[in-house]
Amino acid sequence: MIAHETHTASGFYSPEAFMAFRTAVQGPILLPDAAGYDQARKVWNAMIDRRPCLIVQCINTADVVHAVNFARTQQLPVAIRGGAHNAAGLAVCDNGLVIDLSLMKEIVVDPATMTARAQGGVLWGEFDQATQQHGLATTGGVVTTTGIAGLTLGGGIGWLMGKYGLSCDNLLSVEIVTADGQVRTASRTQNEDLFWAVRGAGGNFGVVTSFEYQLHRVGKVLGGMVLHPISRAKEVLQFYREFTATAPDELTTYAGALTSPDGHPMLAIVLCYCGADMEEGERLIAPVRQFGPPMVDMLRPMPYLEQQTLFDAAAPHGLQSYWKANQLDGLTDEAIDTFVKYVSPISSPRTAVLIEHHHGAMSRVDPEATAFRHREECYDLVILSLWTDPKDSPTHVRWTREFFEAMKPFYRHGVYVNALSDDEGNDRVRAAYGVNYDRLVELKRLYDPANLFRINNNIVP
Repeated sequence: MIAHETHTASGFYSPEAFMAFRTAVQGPILLPDAAGYDQARKVWNAMIDRRPCLIVQCINTADVVHAVNFARTQQLPVAIRGGAHNAAGLAVCDNGLVIDLSLMKEIVVDPATMTARAQGGVLWGEFDQATQQHGLATTGGVVTTTGIAGLTLGGGIGWLMGKYGLSCDNLLSVEIVTADGQVRTASRTQNEDLFWAVRGAGGNFGVVTSFEYQLHRVGKVLGGMVLHPISRAKEVLQFYREFTATAPDELTTYAGALTSPDGHPMLAIVLCYCGADMEEGERLIAPVRQFGPPMVDMLRPMPYLEQQTLFDAAAPHGLQSYWKANQLDGLTDEAIDTFVKYVSPISSPRTAVLIEHHHGAMSRVDPEATAFRHREECYDLVILSLWTDPKDSPTHVRWTREFFEAMKPFYRHGVYVNALSDDEGNDRVRAAYGVNYDRLVELKRLYDPANLFRINNNIVP
């Protein structure tokens, strides 16, 4: 008897293979008609509306192995869902299988070795809560609902990066399920080539089921922000340029255009000093308090957990979102003038435009030591357009693209892969990896020659 494929509204697979798969998997499998399916396919960016034919909510590594094997043998597209916070919506796909790690939440902290192991469904807020119980932390995302998986695999920019490097710089090992369904450990002593690749190349090489991190002593930090009226944006950004030129490793500082809760366009300077000497920190940030002076000064000592929540209210789940980003070749007066032109006024009151200062420990790592390439001290422009009404999408997308294009004369070659949109093409992916791209292609041919893991910022084998 000839078996026929099952044809759903969003995919094809053998019913016999599916029944064997469903029997083997311990976690829930959601089909399009299942309760919970629509909630499970939602991601942080409400612009994304994709319908997979299967969502596999894995509860252990064995479930991930079964899901990878089923997708490969049935030739289904595969998306990997960790925190689902990526603006491009790469955690979900049409006509394919979503490997959902959101139920895999185990975190084990070892205070003696100052290490932690966490599964792929953990969010940064959950990870920080666990490590801060022991006065420990590692560089993590600046929004607590971001997943540890996507952020780390793409590099991992955060408030501690000047002192302790990127998230991926603090990675000690991973457990990963590769396209052949094998479970591998990758570290500096095991599968070293794969370990090199996962530190920056996203989900191109498999499904990372757990991450082992180096932790550091982090107690209270000196953090928060000051706010200036947007009319003073040019002089504030000129001050920011001079202030960050001599910033020590312990001090990470962003500038950003935003709208205050009462509707006023503002220019913010946001910072985090993670040094042990708070008096030294107060001395270092005194110029930020004094310049202007600011309309609002919210700088103060605070728990690291509080610092990590500063951007949470501005980036809730369920908004429409479109991003553009690129490193700047300095912060010249001309670049500042163009920036100010586009943020006066800003497109949407929910939108924020950041200029991030990247420096310190992250910039002293050899650019070829990990897949994450762009290590030079620089400023990074990130246009995070956010709005509520889908009908307004054309207006805000157009504004974002026009702003991004206007800033092009001031760009350098680098772009942070986690900030790429889904419409930017392979040239931009190549730009994210620079001279490391060719080596990544070789490793992709070795570990995923059929490009099973292609719903990502894809490295084409």
